Amino acid sequence: MKYLSSLLCSCALLLPLTPSMAAPIDLGGLANSASLAIKAATLSDAEVIDLATRSCAEMDRTNKVAAPGSKYAKRLAAALKPLKLNTFNGKRLDAKVYLVTDVNAFAMDNGCIRVFAGLMDIMNDDEIRAVVGHEIGHVLLGHSKKSMQTAYSLQAARGAAGAVSGAAATLSQSELADLGQKFLQAQFSQAQETDADDQSYGILLKERLSRQGLVTLFQKLARLEGPGHDMFSSHPSSPDRARHIQSRIDKDG
Repeated sequence: MKYLSSLLCSCALLLPLTPSMAAPIDLGGLANSASLAIKAATLSDAEVIDLATRSCAEMDRTNKVAAPGSKYAKRLAAALKPLKLNTFNGKRLDAKVYLVTDVNAFAMDNGCIRVFAGLMDIMNDDEIRAVVGHEIGHVLLGHSKKSMQTAYSLQAARGAAGAVSGAAATLSQSELADLGQKFLQAQFSQAQETDADDQSYGILLKERLSRQGLVTLFQKLARLEGPGHDMFSSHPSSPDRARHIQSRIDKDG
């Protein structure tokens, strides 16, 4: 899977580890086009959820998913159980692991959560909960919906889906895969990333779970990024994000 990872910079979470990964698509900037914005806005909540369901299914088909009894699947289930999130955004939680080396994770409006084995290999359970909380935060705050709307509008602009309104069902398997890639390459603003971090913090605090994983998560990312990392200068740096969460922990106790 050659999607850009993004906790660093987008809705899909972490850090690009190889030069071969695709460059990010600034969907927010492209959505400033009046025509694309109008097309994106025509997608209803139900259509966004339908697109998420079919796009996630297509990504599952083209990636190796950890079997229910595998060590990765059992570990993810155990790590997420304390979050008590059988549902979110009104949809049943469907969390699985992709057996790929990328450091990544994503969540969609239909309840689809996918965590990559490469992320699990370097994160402890507290950090995995923090990552998933961040991704769910993007969904709950409406960021993921907007990314799916705009990703679909780009498909339509290329002639892949025709008129946007009412045409979601016309996407082919290859177009659904392309849609999923656009969704995963979306970039969010600095404020949106911070808000998603705070949503994760709130989820952990509500369930009286360790919030320190949000701090150590960003500290690990900072080490992976290396010194002087400014690939996405419009987004908060990992050290800044770690300090922001630590300040909240110090204040709340």
